[in-house]
Order: sequence, then structure tokens, then C-alpha cells
Amino acid sequence: MATSTPLGSADAAGPMAAAPASDSASMPQTHDVPRADGPAFDSRRDALWQAIVTDDAERAMPFFFPQGAYQQVKDVTNPAADWRHRLVSAYQRDIHALHARLGAAPGDAKFLGLDVPEARARWVEPGEEWNKIGYYRVFGSKLRYSLGGEDRSFDVKSLISWRGEWFVVHLSAIG
Repeated sequence: MATSTPLGSADAAGPMAAAPASDSASMPQTHDVPRADGPAFDSRRDALWQAIVTDDAERAMPFFFPQGAYQQVKDVTNPAADWRHRLVSAYQRDIHALHARLGAAPGDAKFLGLDVPEARARWVEPGEEWNKIGYYRVFGSKLRYSLGGEDRSFDVKSLISWRGEWFVVHLSAIG
């Protein structure tokens, strides 16, 4: 299991600092195995945590699977609309719900890490999960934090890869 920990303050980095190169979502997919570490991953992960703490879902968008990549991957009618209206809407709702779970003093919560069970990751072949091209997928990541002296966690249901990088596609229920 990979455990990533913060390398610096997520407050210092703006939400777009963690975004992949602007053209990476338009480039073809690779079979590069994603890793739950490194500056780009850590920055996106920290942006998700800050989005939860501040109840600002827009800050977490760099860690969400890119729209251009989704349009290449998914074999659904109007993938851009599906991405925006179903997936992004659910991601935003989940961030608001997770913020609420932090209680009256969300700023007191201390981020501890994001555990990604990389050994359970698998390549999803074209034709599975309504996709045209493959990607790595892993279920069961845990975002760990401490609040009021108690260690707690949030589930991150599904991460999928684009060009060797992990991105969230479902924070809670897959639907």
C-alpha cells in the first residue's frame, strides 16, 4: 500500500498549480503504471484535502479525472455532458458532504495521508466499464486525517489513471 504524506503546504499552491499539462488530456493514453507519490500527485492530493476543509470543490478539480481524457476513454453518448453533469456534480456533492463531516471546526482537522492500495490496481481493458481504451483503476483508497485527537478517514472509492497519473473519478458511491 502506498502512503503519501504532504510535502508542503497546500495552502500555498493555488488550485491550478496541480493541474496536469494543459495538453495531456488531449494526448493518447499510455500503459504507464501510476504511482501515489511525487510532486504532481502530492499537489493534487493536497488540493483535494484543502477543498474538503474549505468547502470549495473547485480547488479539488486538479485531482479529478480530466474531461479531455474522459472523452477519449468513455464509450457513452456525449461523454463531455456525462463528465460534467454526472461525475463532476457527484464529486462536488461529495466534497461538500465530507466538509460537513469535519464538523464545526474543519480548520482544526490535520491531514495525515492518502493510502492508495496500489497492489490492488489493475488494467481495465477496452470494453469494460463502458470504455473505449484502457486505464489502471484502484478501489479502496483512504484519505486519513486527525481531528480532536482522533485519527479518522474518508473513503476514496475509485482512482483511475491517465498517462501514468492517478485521478479521482468517484469519491463515494459509483453511479
